[in-house]
Amino acid sequence: MHDKICVSVIGLGIMGRRMLTALDSHETFFAGHIWDPDAQAVAKASAIAPNAIVSESPEIAIEAADVVYLACPPEPRRLYAMMGADCGKPLFLEKPLGISLPASRSLVHHIEQAQVPAAVNFTQATDTPLETITAALTSGEMGEFLGIDIHVSYPQWPRAWQVDADWLRFRAEGGMTREVISHFVFFAERLMGTTHLNWAHPDFPDDELCETHMAARLSNHDGLPLNIFAAVGGQQPNLQEVFVKGSKKSFKVQQFSELWVSEGEDFTLIADPGENARIDGLHAQLDALGACMRGEQNKLATIQEALSVQEKIEGMLAS
Repeated sequence: MHDKICVSVIGLGIMGRRMLTALDSHETFFAGHIWDPDAQAVAKASAIAPNAIVSESPEIAIEAADVVYLACPPEPRRLYAMMGADCGKPLFLEKPLGISLPASRSLVHHIEQAQVPAAVNFTQATDTPLETITAALTSGEMGEFLGIDIHVSYPQWPRAWQVDADWLRFRAEGGMTREVISHFVFFAERLMGTTHLNWAHPDFPDDELCETHMAARLSNHDGLPLNIFAAVGGQQPNLQEVFVKGSKKSFKVQQFSELWVSEGEDFTLIADPGENARIDGLHAQLDALGACMRGEQNKLATIQEALSVQEKIEGMLAS
């Protein structure tokens, strides 16, 4: 008998395996069942979670779970999420919510009708930078809110640690706009409210491969700008920065969870997540997932917020 909450992990690529590592050291949840169509992925996952049962099918894994975590690509994720909702299972979904807006709107409606707890793994939702900047905006210490800039640059896409997920390099479901910029659009909308797309300019090398560059301008209902610049190429470290600008004080979020502040001079580091940032972040998400399952207030990204992000992301890619 297990006194922890049983999670079925479906999709055992890099994100699924990271979640298995987080589950292994979490006090409330454990990985009870795992499934992936790829035998190599299953073998790697079993090395991380040797006590997890390798299910014969996603259906069996879903039925056996207390909560279902879906880290597979967007299209099968949608099907398994509906399956889980029909079984009354709480759902924790990887982002993006999907690639087809009609399909994702249908999915959100399906989950809402089933009335199961559901959230999306935008990890910054429970992280220190968002909490700190929200407080600074609310208190007025930033002065007038002037907008947000997102700057992303990679020497290669997929990044070196993602190359096993071959689908990420294709236009159909992959690309840095869906995989990374979606995180930062979620972050921005938490701070500035719902945005709308003014214009976007993506560059695609051909009809099959994903974008290599993205420039976009969005704005909120007050006309505050959300500027996005992203590029692939060149020899330099991966760069991921979000600038939240105020007339008195501005913040920079670097590599997802480092927080820096400036009052006009150089940025100063004020929150360093340390070497365990990734696992600590997933533990915070799991803590909030427990609250979500109990019907308590929590900071996780809702499926409605994830749909709003997807509308902006797919609008940018279609421009």
